[in-house]
Amino acid sequence: MKQFTLQPDSNPQKPTNFLNQLNEQQKKAASHVNGPLLIIAGAGSGKTRVLTYRIAHLLQKQYALPQNILALTFTNKAAREMQERIQDLIGEKAGGLWMGTFHSIFSKILRFEADKIGYNSQYSIYDTTDAENAIKLILKELNYDPREIRPRTIQHKISDAKNQLISPEQYQHRFVQSTLDDITARVFQIYAKRLKQANAMDFDDLLIKPIELLEEHPDVLEKYQDRFRYIMIDEYQDTNHAQYKVTRLLADKYQNICVVGDDAQSIYSFRGADISNILNFKNDYDDALEVPLEQNYRSTKFILQCADSIIKKNEKQLDKTLWTDNEDGDTVTLLENFDERDEANRIVNYINDLKLRHGYQNNDFAILYRTNYQSRIFEESLRRRGITYQLVGGLSFYQRKEIKDVLAYLTLLVNPEDEQALLRIINEPSRGIGNKTLNQLLKKARATGQSVWTILHDVESADIYKPAKAKIADFIHMIESLKEMLETGTPVLDVTKKMLEKSGYLKALVEENDAKALTRRDNVLELQNAIAYYQQNTKNPKLSNFLQEINLITDSDKYDEDKPAVTLMTVHASKGLEFPVIFIVGLEENLFPMGPREGEEANIEEERRLFYVAITRAEKQLFFSFSKLRYKYGEEQRQARSRFLDEVDSGVVRTETGATIQQKNNHFEESGGNDGSTTIEYEHNWKSPIHSKKPSETSSTYEYEYDDDPFRTGAQVMHPKFGAGKIIQRSGSGKDTRVVVFFKNRGQKTLMLRAAKLKVLS
Repeated sequence: MKQFTLQPDSNPQKPTNFLNQLNEQQKKAASHVNGPLLIIAGAGSGKTRVLTYRIAHLLQKQYALPQNILALTFTNKAAREMQERIQDLIGEKAGGLWMGTFHSIFSKILRFEADKIGYNSQYSIYDTTDAENAIKLILKELNYDPREIRPRTIQHKISDAKNQLISPEQYQHRFVQSTLDDITARVFQIYAKRLKQANAMDFDDLLIKPIELLEEHPDVLEKYQDRFRYIMIDEYQDTNHAQYKVTRLLADKYQNICVVGDDAQSIYSFRGADISNILNFKNDYDDALEVPLEQNYRSTKFILQCADSIIKKNEKQLDKTLWTDNEDGDTVTLLENFDERDEANRIVNYINDLKLRHGYQNNDFAILYRTNYQSRIFEESLRRRGITYQLVGGLSFYQRKEIKDVLAYLTLLVNPEDEQALLRIINEPSRGIGNKTLNQLLKKARATGQSVWTILHDVESADIYKPAKAKIADFIHMIESLKEMLETGTPVLDVTKKMLEKSGYLKALVEENDAKALTRRDNVLELQNAIAYYQQNTKNPKLSNFLQEINLITDSDKYDEDKPAVTLMTVHASKGLEFPVIFIVGLEENLFPMGPREGEEANIEEERRLFYVAITRAEKQLFFSFSKLRYKYGEEQRQARSRFLDEVDSGVVRTETGATIQQKNNHFEESGGNDGSTTIEYEHNWKSPIHSKKPSETSSTYEYEYDDDPFRTGAQVMHPKFGAGKIIQRSGSGKDTRVVVFFKNRGQKTLMLRAAKLKVLS
């Protein structure tokens, strides 16, 4: 193993004492210089601090120059924070670091070396939507109906293959086991060729093309090995096989690789993350030093005890036990709700109550859920109470149609071969180039093997409608004139404004003159603000670099921690964040933990790690919440509470009344009815102090029945179609009264009482 160090400065201008601010384990990791290093960093143990101080130490002691350090993160936000902290510690010496996400760093390398793998430096980056659109077009050309063979499904399968470094040819010969696999193989072959022809790469290519580059060009590999003598990787447990391979190649010469991660927080297997990368690190690097960081600075003792009790149930894990000097804090509160509307209303009541009693602000709260669709009911409840919120993981600003349209125009100015960008805006707004014309152009492009942009320049020879030829000529002239403006040094913002004017895009939105169109216009104007900001804050602003930054924004980068709003997000999106108060909602079987996807086995260990991540986001107070009933597929269905509630340490979890939780597998009591059917008895404690109103006012329309009402909860009934059953829930009043009946042979049904033709059995 080769080692490389610069000699420490014998008379440094600034004394180095910042390592004394670390605890002993942190200091041990941050002061390690040569050789592989594995830092097992538990939740809230200061891993970002350690990485920051280690880089600052290498630079301050002159073991490395800034350009010799490669620091890889999973969010741009993490990279920016680390850069700022290093700057604060050592000042100008931090300039020139290679620090950023895997995708941003390797896309930068590929810009420099693109010609070696058959691309030019102005290549486009396809996001998931662009990739799906390209695949949709291929499916149509292969005579498959995209409504039956979903482009998203094919895209996922291709992405999985790429992340495992499986080529289209390998997929065709070794991985076809079904009709869908066969279709995927055919699409994969064509898709790869189309990307190359369009001078475009998708997100997965940004990881696998560097491997191709480094393996096929030993001189390039040695160049970057010598440049990146010290490599640091954050969140190593989230790396996939391609990320593992490319960093292994770069680290092979000097082996000064430092990885930081927590196997207990490995939650991205659906994206191809491979937990074995961190579990096997010491097998890959025999002489690796392992440093565990076990002191938690974030959470109270009770929250940490709760987290530790759940993660200890997993079998595959590295040995560590978190501890803290923080106070005991409040026990975890378990909320047991009637249905999802009750759950949302009660949590909003808690938020208001905690703000009054403890002085919390809106941005001190986060509501975490397993799936995005759960946000709707919380959004409604927060809006009704006038509480500002931010939704993380919804439709991104840069994914809105009008923004994608404008970006497609700008993309053509740097890469006119980009077929997806061209097809998106050649007739947007309408300029008389219809689908029939486009289909003819595509047909000729496929037959000749040329790009659509090349075909457009020879449109006179094409067999298409004559007026469309004139429109195409006008379109080409517009794009070429805008390209010329850009190439002669006209600022990006000015080119954008001229493009919006010449294309008529902004004018078309104004002329629509409805609320939605005006909102879209405002979004386009906001994009101009983003371009202006980029232009003013970048030394050498280039349109291609701006487009690259936009394409590489991650979900975590969309979270604004300074916004005075309650945060709604999935648990996946919350990773790396922390809040004083956390509500983990929907803790029910087949929701959290999520049930297995079709054709797959349930990954309970990963679901448990996901629950652990959710728990460890909390600093001071933590709430668990589940509902006994939940709407699914248009009908209310009974829910079994999550098995995780039976696994946590019951000593640190209390119900709202202060009682310890009863750990059992199902919160419904089942008994046999007179008709032999299974009936369900349901109880709910309406005496919680958080219920400031009667149940009918806080959670939909639940009301108590009068004694002389025959259709009461528990009544045995007969339905002319469904047979015998038992009323298990009742809501509404008068003509709007609804009942939920559990029928022996037909299961649970929600019925309007006035139309159900029910008869009470004596």
